[in-house]
Amino acid sequence: MIQVNEALTIVAENSSKMPLQKKPVSRALEYVLAETVYSPIAMPPFRQSAMDGYAFIHSEKQQYDVVSSSQAGDHSDIKLKPNEAVRIFTGAFVPAAADTVVMQEHVMANENSILITRMPDQFTNVRAKGEQINKEEVVFEANTLITPAAIGFLACLGITEITVYKKPKVAILVTGNELVKPGKKLPKGKIYESNSVMLQAALQTIGINKTKVFKVKDNLKATKKALKKILAKFDVVLISGGISVGDYDFVKEALLENEVEELFYKINQKPGKPMFFGKKDETLVFALPGNPASSLTNFYIYVCPAIKNKMGFSEIQKTKIIRKLNSDIENNTGKTLFLKAKYDETNVTVLQGQSSAMLNTFAVANSLLIVPEEIERYKKGESVTLLPID
Repeated sequence: MIQVNEALTIVAENSSKMPLQKKPVSRALEYVLAETVYSPIAMPPFRQSAMDGYAFIHSEKQQYDVVSSSQAGDHSDIKLKPNEAVRIFTGAFVPAAADTVVMQEHVMANENSILITRMPDQFTNVRAKGEQINKEEVVFEANTLITPAAIGFLACLGITEITVYKKPKVAILVTGNELVKPGKKLPKGKIYESNSVMLQAALQTIGINKTKVFKVKDNLKATKKALKKILAKFDVVLISGGISVGDYDFVKEALLENEVEELFYKINQKPGKPMFFGKKDETLVFALPGNPASSLTNFYIYVCPAIKNKMGFSEIQKTKIIRKLNSDIENNTGKTLFLKAKYDETNVTVLQGQSSAMLNTFAVANSLLIVPEEIERYKKGESVTLLPID
């Protein structure tokens, strides 16, 4: 059995990044850039009007002759004189000599001229060329997550394809003869299977939207056979249940017989002690506890950062935060505790119902409060460390 920090180090050291691929920008949402992107153009590529109004050469004059117009998409080489203005619209090209745009609400206009009733400062309402970004300037550094706004920004620069890390193929193997699919009649002695649905949802929060779920009976032959097929096709394998030391827990034996290298088994923590982490070639294997709260805890602590590392994230763990305790905490276990908790701007409350079999507390928690194994007591008002999970 190893300590939490050692387990985290082993997971990080064995989570190599995925290969690279070219991806159309329109289909790159939630992928991570593998290379720094530079702008092929300045944006805007010309001086633009920020308002509907009139472009003119700023002076003390208030009356101007309207000699032309410019709407978005037009280009004009007109040379304005000091007493002339151009009718202009938002996003339109600002003629070379003009340096200011007055809002249309601040003029009195007739057919051929305007009277400015509220004079703007010079250069007002004119977007400079390259105001957002200049040509060959960095758009995004490598390891940047592609968001909807990032897609829009890349598209407005004319960029249609980027190099990203591939997303890992993730499989979930569910063990347990007692499990029934939700929606079906629940026989006596059975429970509904929720871990696969829960883990799929958790994976979606980090951009893994497609997973394959497999189910297997609690026997060694079936478990070994299922794992052999899964290990050959997936980059990350999550196994739910069957990893403890009961008479019907065959997962570890099946993994070893499939030549999965054991990197550690059992962690000095609560909940989630019985977890196996191993590797076959570049495929990572996390055999998680069957108890739902333990399974989800270990997902947040170990699986999530491993997958994010493979995806190319520069920050693979959420930033921990500090809050003040609303009550005392006792830790007489000698283990690292991960307690479901709820924090606000200043304080944190440890929630009732910390059982590894219970998800009702987890469902309203927004953090895991970390109590290191060497800490025996935290007093009310002390500062503690939290891992946000919201």
